[in-house]
Amino acid sequence: MTTNNRSERVAAEIERLNNVFKDIPEDKKHVVEGLIVQAARLRIMLDDAWQDIDENGDYEQFQQSPSVPAYDRERPIAKLFNARDKAYQTIMKQLADFLPNTNLETVIKPRKLL
Repeated sequence: MTTNNRSERVAAEIERLNNVFKDIPEDKKHVVEGLIVQAARLRIMLDDAWQDIDENGDYEQFQQSPSVPAYDRERPIAKLFNARDKAYQTIMKQLADFLPNTNLETVIKPRKLL
C-alpha cells in the first residue's frame, strides 16, 4: 500500500468523521480536532490490520529453535489490532461525549466492512 493511498484514505475518514460530529458546539471544535484526526488514522490502520488478519489469521506456527517443537502463537498484528481497536473505541466515546444530548448508537453508524 502506498503512502498516498493511505493519506487519501485518512483524509476521507477525517471528512466522514467531521460530518458525523458536525453537531459538536463550535466552542469545543478545537478540542476535538486532534481526536478526529487520531480516530481517522486508527480506523485506517485497523482496516489494514484486519485485512492482514483475514488473509493470514490470528495465530501462526512459531518455533524458537530446530530442537524445540513449533507451537501456535498470536501474531503481532493481532495484538496490535486489539490495542488499536481499544484506543479507537475510547476516542469515539470521547467524541460522542462532546455531542449535545446524543446517544452513542445514533452517532456510530455501521459502515460497509472491507
